[in-house]
Amino acid sequence: MIRYTDAVGTVRAEQLRGFFVGWPRAASPEQHLAVLRGSHRAVVAVDDGTDRVVGFVNMISDGVLTAYIPWLEVLPEYQGRGIGTELMRRILEAADHLYSVDLLCEAPLQPYYERFGMLPVPGMSRLRRSALDGLPASDGGSAPG
Repeated sequence: MIRYTDAVGTVRAEQLRGFFVGWPRAASPEQHLAVLRGSHRAVVAVDDGTDRVVGFVNMISDGVLTAYIPWLEVLPEYQGRGIGTELMRRILEAADHLYSVDLLCEAPLQPYYERFGMLPVPGMSRLRRSALDGLPASDGGSAPG
């Protein structure tokens, strides 16, 4: 059974293995945990049978008008079960009072996010791949983008 929780203070780094598929270098479980705990809000999906985090979404926000969703990911072997949809539903439900909620994604993923009422808009981003090179979780450096 999959359980959803926003109590990321109880998540342990060892529960966060296997994420960032396709990245040039994956964030460490310790970096991942620091990002979840440092977010305005985060929701994780936990497989109760294995006690493994199998999906997550996080949100950065001013808490007043705007928010940004940097990451939504479900482990490959758990995809296609509605976990990502439920994670998005939960994170967006808590942001109903905000003027805007933004995220960046590649063009093939836009139809997925359109299901949640999101619209494609132009944007810009700066990616620093070096931020993935061994920063300690407490460093406070740039999060991978």
